[in-house]
Order: sequence, then structure tokens, then C-alpha cells
Amino acid sequence: MEPLITNDAVVFGILLVILAGVFTTANSERPFWVTFYTYVPALLLCYFLPALLNWPLGVIAYDWYEYGVIDALAARGVTLPEGLSFGEINRFIEAQGLDPAEFAGYTGHSGLYFMASRYLLPASLILLCLNIDIPGIINLGYRAIVMFLAATLGIVLGGPIALIIVTNFFPGLIDLDPELLWRGLSTIAGSWIGGGANQAAMQIINEVPPGIFGQMIVVDVLVANIWLAFLLFGAGRAKRIDRAIGADNSAIDHLVKKMEDYADQVRRIPTSIDLYQLLGVAFGGVALAHFGADLLAPFFARFEATLEALRMNTLTSGFFWMVVLATTFGFLLSFTKARQLEGVGASKWGGIFIYILVATIGMQMNIGDVLDNLGLFAIGLIWMLVHITVLLVTAYLIKAPFFFVAVGSQANVGGAASAPVVASAFNPVLAPVGAIMAVIGYALGTYGALICSYLMEISVG
Repeated sequence: MEPLITNDAVVFGILLVILAGVFTTANSERPFWVTFYTYVPALLLCYFLPALLNWPLGVIAYDWYEYGVIDALAARGVTLPEGLSFGEINRFIEAQGLDPAEFAGYTGHSGLYFMASRYLLPASLILLCLNIDIPGIINLGYRAIVMFLAATLGIVLGGPIALIIVTNFFPGLIDLDPELLWRGLSTIAGSWIGGGANQAAMQIINEVPPGIFGQMIVVDVLVANIWLAFLLFGAGRAKRIDRAIGADNSAIDHLVKKMEDYADQVRRIPTSIDLYQLLGVAFGGVALAHFGADLLAPFFARFEATLEALRMNTLTSGFFWMVVLATTFGFLLSFTKARQLEGVGASKWGGIFIYILVATIGMQMNIGDVLDNLGLFAIGLIWMLVHITVLLVTAYLIKAPFFFVAVGSQANVGGAASAPVVASAFNPVLAPVGAIMAVIGYALGTYGALICSYLMEISVG
């Protein structure tokens, strides 16, 4: 139901207080905090604390039903149980033979994630790309691409393997027709390989009913967010993991050192003019990215039938073009005098924007929804374990650093909104690497999801 606080201005203030508290304590020299942050990465708390405020505390939420829905359902002869989350109410309404869309007027929605992902994310990509070392990125070598493709392969294989295990060994766990089940799961494959546009494409291609699609979105978000939390935790232990598998981390270390050395060379105390210029470059670039996306997405939408036949629906997504254009602008500006803005904190502001995005992602997570989707969650969990296994085996064989494991995975599972977040957990200057790999994921998404859905269809046939 409705959370304690629904005013986005208040919620935004709470999120910033959380971020300030986390980073203040993370940099404290007091023994307790030093020990605490030895085991718990600060970025993980930026994600997990807002999630706790959502569930179980019920202080904030991403989506909710207002109390008026109780009377609206009562008028239909339906009594709404107390203490249900947004997703639980949707499923309850469907179970009564009603359409949740009829009660859309009683729903509320936070706009903070939209703000962070559409304004702050592209701004952060521009600012973080100003200091990018393109030869250094190229020098990362084949391991980055291999790990990305291994992540895609793990998702393609994980779906059918999970489906076979659950339907054969736990046949009563999911009360869904096998035909509807594989069709619904295909939308998760689209999301985990490409993103929202690819997920929507799979819903259309495989004719997934809205009710089933809604359940799959819950599983998609829950499993992906739990895995994101593990990646953020693992980022704090990357050096130990790399030592354990004998990974060659020299190319990443060289890239980070080169970019940090440049930042040290141009660092100066910023004036107000410097900050105006920095914000002008960042949000002027955001404006251009949105302007270009508003032109390109409708242009390609005119060829939607052709693009659908080619499985290139991503080209009709405005978010895709926004990310591509913002990253491109950042790269181009790195060849101009704008690169010197690194000296007045460009990457620091980019990092701040990323952390705000992390907090808004965290507030979307309702861990309690796991309890109402145990069967589907089991499939998602097994699916993710297959994905992780393929990643770790591949990393061990080619001695790839954990950075490539994490970013390659999140470029598939999370896309452009969270791949830079994971990359920045290792070092903020690496965020553009996550963005680049996520764009590749958009390109491959529908093709990989089609292969996965075909294998899942065979597995239940």
C-alpha cells in the first residue's frame, strides 16, 4: 500500500542524507568503521539502505496503491487484505478476475529513478568520458569481449537449464502452463541480454499475456537486483579474487593510473566559472543527447516492421540513443579543451550522479515480493547461477580480472543504467567501459533472447 512518504522532494533528501552518511563513515578513521567497511563496500550500502526503507520498513516506495483502491475494490465486492505490496495487490486483483489497469487512477509512482536515469546518468557518462583514455580502453584486450560474450552465453543456456530442472524435479512448484511459462521467461532473457526494448520485443514476438508479463517483470527485477548487490559486494574484494585465479589486471591498473595521473596534473581549486562550465558541458550534452534521441527513435520507428524482422527493435528506443549519444559526446569532448574540466572535479561529479542513480535503483527493490513468487524466483535463481558458473569458469580459463566478470555480466543483465554503476564500484574512471559494453548488449539482446526462447520451448516440449 501507500508508503509513509510519497513526496519525491522528501525522498530525494533522504537518499542524499544516506549517501552523505555512507561516504562520511566510509572515510572515517575510527576503528569500528574501518573494520566495517573492510567487509561491506560503501556502494553496496548506497543500494541496500534505500531497499530496506522500501521493504520491510515501508517508508518509501517506487510504486504504490493509494488507500482509495480499498473502497474501489469494495464497490466491486472485493475486500483487499492488509499489508500487501504494489505487486501483491496487482496479483490479487488479477486473481479476482479484474484488470489492474482499471484501478490505475489509484496508483502512485516516484519519478526519482526516471530523473536519475534520464538526466544524471547521461550527465555522468559525459563527465566521466572527458578524461577517458581511448588507447587504454583498446588495450584492455580480448578478455573484455570474451567475458561479455560468456555472460551472454550463460544467460542463453541458463534459461532452458533452469526450466528443465524446475519442471522435472519440482513439477508442482509453478502453477503455469509450460507453454505460457517459456513464453513468459523469454521476456526475462530479452531484458537480461539487451534491456527494456528487447524485453518488450520478446513479449510481442512470443505473444505473452499481460498478467504473465507482469509476473516476469517482478522476477526480472528481483533476481537482477540481488545479483547487482553481490557484484557491488564483490567489487570490494576484487583484488583477492584476482589473486585467487591468477588474473592479469595490468591493463586495467595501467588505464586507471594514466587517467588518475592526468587528473592530478590538471587539478586546481575550482572557481564559480569553472563549475558553470562543467555543468554547462554536462547538461548541455544531456540536452543534445535527448534532442538527438527524440529525432532518431521516431525516425527508426517508421521502419518498425523491417527492424522487427531483423530483430533490431532497440533502434526504436529513445533510451538507447540517449546513452549512445551521451557517451559519444563525452568521447568527442575528451579531444578538446573540455578535458581540462577533470581538474575541477568532472569525474567526482560524475561519480556523485552515479551514486544517486544507485540509490534510486535500490528504492525499487521489494525483497518481500520474493515470498510471493517462489517458483518463478527459483527458476530465476537457477538461471542466474548458470550464468555465474559460465562466467567464473571462463574467467579462470583465460585469467580474466573480476572487473571483466562483473561488468560483462551487468552489461547484459542490467544494461546501460547499471553497468556503469558496477564499473565505477571498481573505480569511477572506469564507468565508460560499462556504458560501452552495455551498448553492445543492446545490439545482441533480441538475437540472444530468441535463441534462449527457442531452447526453452524445446525444453518443455
